[in-house]
Amino acid sequence: MTNPKNEPTFRESVDLMVDRAIAAIDLDPGTAHAIKSCESVIQVKFPVKIRGKIEVFTGWRATHSSHRLPSKGGIRYAPYVDQDEVEALAALMTYKCAIVDVPYGGSKGALLIDPNLYDRDELERITRRFAVELIRKGFLSPATNVPAPDVGTGQREMAWIADTYKHLHPEDLNHIACVTGKPVHHGGIRGRVEATGRGIQFALQEFFRHPEDVKTAKMSGTLDGKTCVVQGFGNVGYHATKFLSEEDGVKITAVIERDGALINDKGINIEELYQHLTKRRGIKEFSGAKFTDKGLATLEKECDILIPAALESQITLQNADRIQAKLIIEAANGPITFGADQILNKKGVIIIPDAYANAGGVTVSYFEWIRNISHIRFGRMQRRNDELRAHQMANLLEEITGHKVSASLRDKVTRGADELDLVRSGLDDTMRLAYQEIRTTLADEPKVHDLRTAAFVTAIRKISRTYIDVGVY
Repeated sequence: MTNPKNEPTFRESVDLMVDRAIAAIDLDPGTAHAIKSCESVIQVKFPVKIRGKIEVFTGWRATHSSHRLPSKGGIRYAPYVDQDEVEALAALMTYKCAIVDVPYGGSKGALLIDPNLYDRDELERITRRFAVELIRKGFLSPATNVPAPDVGTGQREMAWIADTYKHLHPEDLNHIACVTGKPVHHGGIRGRVEATGRGIQFALQEFFRHPEDVKTAKMSGTLDGKTCVVQGFGNVGYHATKFLSEEDGVKITAVIERDGALINDKGINIEELYQHLTKRRGIKEFSGAKFTDKGLATLEKECDILIPAALESQITLQNADRIQAKLIIEAANGPITFGADQILNKKGVIIIPDAYANAGGVTVSYFEWIRNISHIRFGRMQRRNDELRAHQMANLLEEITGHKVSASLRDKVTRGADELDLVRSGLDDTMRLAYQEIRTTLADEPKVHDLRTAAFVTAIRKISRTYIDVGVY
């Protein structure tokens, strides 16, 4: 992606933010250098015959850290990716996994391609060929390096990759765990598709459980009635705004997409917009809001919460001073540049950083991987036993009190948790505990003054303990 004017590259921006955290805790320079270094990166070029002609595709896979295995991170398909971006994203994955206590190293992959230019069969051939390159070179396996969906990829691509690995390694009992984000009927887990958006919701809910934090963001009360602008209406932006508007009473006043933005101060119906976008492949003719072609400028609209859920480097030195949101939660990776981050901090804008906020995806990917290597779905062995015990408790309560428990209440208290319930519970717990740990770091460290630095300090301390305990050779 083109670098914003007068600003560091995406990778340099990530390193600068990490350097700020390292300086705050006086980490040994050697250990710091080891943590920051990208362990390995591979570039592959491979030919595929498309419509009678040979096309050569370029792809990358970077492993930033293998201090814990497997290394984890998505694969994106986009016409703008390069090695610098892949390495930056891999580094973010390392810190992200440490922040939410998911025992993975960080990795990332990308293919330089515009997926909109190819049909389904062509994308399948390209994806399987890319997977073969990564598998044969040791950059894809359930034990060492596990991809997931990212920009431009989804369940379909993950199913193709998993099937390719299975055919190359049929002897691997855990072959289905070589990728996550698969369709449920091909080894996936319920709740993975919406996991990142659901994680954004849980992160905001936890933030609003701390009145002193809300006051710092110049707000009060709960999420109910708060105004929100979202940039990017893909998988993450859609699910985050859907859950926030339908379950928490947040008013979505603007949605920014590639072709412009929609504005409605009374609130946009997210599900209606999603159905429109699915049919029309654009937001311009949506009747439930006013359209403007000034999409990027709409980031500057006054609101309580801003959710950048598109791409990196969207809030830069050029527009940071005009941002009017009180709270920004980074659903995308790296949407705020290092320079913009400094400006926003000086303005008093609270930023819930990407390395924590969008960790819902990797958290539920971890649950899926555990499900795959354990070869049993969550809840299968204990659900009916839990229901039986709950019925027995209800019967006991009726016997002791002499009053009948209503059928509706009995159904609620005796229903055993299914896989989706357990996934959501695990994700909610993860996001809550991680935020509490970050805010404790912020309170305890005199040189740490913002949530992003606190999040990186939290991650770096965990990673450094691994390096010190195991040894750096």
